[in-house]
Amino acid sequence: MDLSAVVAQQTAAQAAKYKSVAVEKEIPLEADVGLLTIIDPNPIDAEAYQADREVHLQALARDGVQALLAQVFALPTKSSIHGPLAILPQPTTKLPRAKPLPKPRMLTKWEKFANAKGISHRKRINKVWDEEKKEWVARWGYRGKNKEAEQQWLHEIPANKPADYDPRAEARKARKERKDKNELAKQKNLEYNARMQAKRDVIDRSVARSRMSTASMGKFDKTLEGEKKPRGVKRKFAPNEASSTEKERSMALISKLDGKPVSKKARIDPRPNPGRTEDVLNVRKAVKFASRGAGSLALGRSLEKPKKRTMSKTSRKKMGGRH
Repeated sequence: MDLSAVVAQQTAAQAAKYKSVAVEKEIPLEADVGLLTIIDPNPIDAEAYQADREVHLQALARDGVQALLAQVFALPTKSSIHGPLAILPQPTTKLPRAKPLPKPRMLTKWEKFANAKGISHRKRINKVWDEEKKEWVARWGYRGKNKEAEQQWLHEIPANKPADYDPRAEARKARKERKDKNELAKQKNLEYNARMQAKRDVIDRSVARSRMSTASMGKFDKTLEGEKKPRGVKRKFAPNEASSTEKERSMALISKLDGKPVSKKARIDPRPNPGRTEDVLNVRKAVKFASRGAGSLALGRSLEKPKKRTMSKTSRKKMGGRH
């Protein structure tokens, strides 16, 4: 018995159990490996679909997945802690977006200047390498690098300096002057920024007023490039659910309704007098009305003096006619 024939027979029997990995279609499948997508442009077989829909759909899905995996395994790979990973290419299918791509932010004057001069924004650390000590030391503060001239044990005194020249005091004085100069520059920058911010606020208010002065109150006006949308007044609504604040507000309103409506200008005598009711007369207003604005003293004098009888011109004429 030929051994090769037996092996070939067993191999054919094993291959008959599994489907072929090759996918053959009348119209080739379209693949976008970057999106892991397979598009089958072939029309659906109506007879196979009506005979057994699930089996037909599973066969189509199997062919698509097999074609996609065949292309994925042909891609270059890279190793990782989870095993080999395939490097996917860039997608070729353009997917629609619900919103347009965000526009790049406009650079400020400082950013343009920094890009032109090659200045990179980097936070300055508080450590600096000391070549003599061979270690990292503080840049400022206690035993800082900026105090190195004050703390060194040996100083060279120039020949033109006086005998009482103190190099440590001079170094300390120079450091203090640099510090004061930096503080002064910082204060000037803060004042300048405050003035510029105030000018910007004035300009923004003027622009808002001019925008609201049109017939449409700025609704249909053309906006400038980079102009911000004016913010309106936020409306605040009471909460829909019952809360302790709403209960307190309602109880305060009920207590006001139960009280006696006393005028704010009415003055009540605080002295207790059970024999009379509360006096709600505005005494000051009554005195002012009776004295015609002259005051209480003038009113008292007028009451003390006897009133002279005055006669009108008509009465005098009548009295003269009688005589």
